[in-house]
Amino acid sequence: MISGGLRNGGIEGMKGFLDAKVEQYNQPGFIENDPVCIPHLFTRKQDIEIMGFWAAVLAWGQRKTIIAKCRELIGLMDGTPYEFITQHEESDLKRLLGFKHRTFNATDTLYFIEFFRRHYAEFDSLEEAFTGSFSSFGATGSGKTNLGKAALGETNSNETESGETGSFKTASGEPNPGERDSNETGSGGSEPMEACLNAFRRRFFSLEDFPRRTMKHIPAPERDSACKRLNMFLRWMVRKDDKGVDFGLWTKILPASLICPCDVHVERVARKLELIRRPRGGWQTALELTRNLRKLDPSDPVKYDFALFGMGVAGEI
Repeated sequence: MISGGLRNGGIEGMKGFLDAKVEQYNQPGFIENDPVCIPHLFTRKQDIEIMGFWAAVLAWGQRKTIIAKCRELIGLMDGTPYEFITQHEESDLKRLLGFKHRTFNATDTLYFIEFFRRHYAEFDSLEEAFTGSFSSFGATGSGKTNLGKAALGETNSNETESGETGSFKTASGEPNPGERDSNETGSGGSEPMEACLNAFRRRFFSLEDFPRRTMKHIPAPERDSACKRLNMFLRWMVRKDDKGVDFGLWTKILPASLICPCDVHVERVARKLELIRRPRGGWQTALELTRNLRKLDPSDPVKYDFALFGMGVAGEI
């Protein structure tokens, strides 16, 4: 255990401690007992995206149960999610009517399938649902907001939506990409991923007659959600290193723009390490954590999810 949080000048000690924990937990052995094992069952990009997304959305409760339910769902789709979703007949959907995991039921399952079917009819990758310049199916445009461009690495690395430059600094004194000072008031709108996640939710529910009950399964920053499951999924798709846990399939979103998944284990450990000081959870708490992690590694802050989650599950802190 280290002493002295970020506020007490312990950045270098914190970085050394957490870097060692990342090395300990970011290993192939992590895969087997984590929901990330589900997309690792596949090699086709679309299968990885579909089941990665589904595994993330269903990731509440015991990990053993989550993995079992995902395997059940894969079986119901004949072991080939992308082919089933894009080629199924109406009668094939009947087998899914009994699928349920906690509050996620058949209505939600069928809507997910229809969303994926419609999306992949237009695009080769689910990445476009997070980075495209549209709000609904068939509604594409030529421009993206500055927030969207920042996430994609298309603007000045320290430019915000209003064109201002931020003053948030790392341990080396360099500004973080696209960040204002963490003490700035407001909704946190300077974060590029905030716009991406909000736009994704709008696109996801842009199909006619979508079931309102399904909306609870797809959060958004504008609803003050920490979006922990979506941020976990984005970590899987965007981060790439030589450890083999995260896939790094997507290239349009910068790892520096990702927001750290803030689940109960991560939040508890982060509070003890004084990486979070806000009294309650939510999107602003996820931002506070991520901005502090960027002080340790501005180019890849969410790698520390491995350290915080690993220590939390193992009961180290």
